[in-house]
Amino acid sequence: MNFKEIAKTVLITESNELSRAANNIDDSIENAVKIISKSKGKLIVTGVGKSGLVGAKIAATLASTGTSSFFLHPTEAMHGDLGMIGAGDVVLAISYSGESSELIQILPHLKRFDIPLITMANNPNSTLASYGDVFIDISIDKEACPLDTAPTSSTTLTMALGDALAVCLMKNANFTKKDFASFHPGGSLGRKLFIKVDDLLQKENLPIVKEDTTLKDAVIVMSEGRLGNAIVLDDQQKLVGLLSDGDLRRYMMSDNFSLEAKVEKIITKNPKYVDDKNLLASDALKIIEDNKIQLLLILNKDKTLYGVLHIHKLVEAGIK
Repeated sequence: MNFKEIAKTVLITESNELSRAANNIDDSIENAVKIISKSKGKLIVTGVGKSGLVGAKIAATLASTGTSSFFLHPTEAMHGDLGMIGAGDVVLAISYSGESSELIQILPHLKRFDIPLITMANNPNSTLASYGDVFIDISIDKEACPLDTAPTSSTTLTMALGDALAVCLMKNANFTKKDFASFHPGGSLGRKLFIKVDDLLQKENLPIVKEDTTLKDAVIVMSEGRLGNAIVLDDQQKLVGLLSDGDLRRYMMSDNFSLEAKVEKIITKNPKYVDDKNLLASDALKIIEDNKIQLLLILNKDKTLYGVLHIHKLVEAGIK
């Protein structure tokens, strides 16, 4: 049995159904967007079986992209949770046949409270569609299942149309990356857009030396500091320079190497720094990468030291 061919056939079948639906898009999506965007409440998605599982995913996508939404199972709605739907809300009901009994039972109650209803089914003449204010067609010509029975192409199309609805609503609301990150503060985008340099800085126990510190003593400070560098400050605590591992190695290769030499002799006198503790950590990472350094100095406006940011701290925080 050639499973590669079977898998290929499934993907092609579902792709064909998506293409066919794309070519047949009508005003229903636009009408649905208008109803949802004008509402003052939430968008409640409901459905049973596979349609319910797809509906839960659609609700999650909508909620994470700026449309207040949640999934409600029709059976739970009939046993008290109908009270979760209130004035100003909109309901998106999904049933491929349009005749799911559990779903049909709650429709008269929704209409009694004058709740706008968007329906998704394969038949515009179905019971579900007859209750709706907007009908979105999710009919297909062929399931990817070899028996043409198990919901495959139909669930893929339904989910894709849910995505299309979510994206339309995003565009309509001018939903931005920053808005998305607000809903995903723990995700990589949230970290990239919200974590600032000040959140990751090391401010205590820093490896600080003076210009006249001997190299021998500076090496001890560097080792204890575990940052691969020693920061050189003057008597007013202003930055003079930076002694790095690289500076030390290059000096060790010179003919006049001496551990009694003053650090001022070999330090980098114009190290890279920023004077904005509120700089995004992702921007700080770019500075570190562009300058091929490991340690970024953060100064106050008067050039005194505020803290340091090591590339390892950025990696640990998941900043990429």
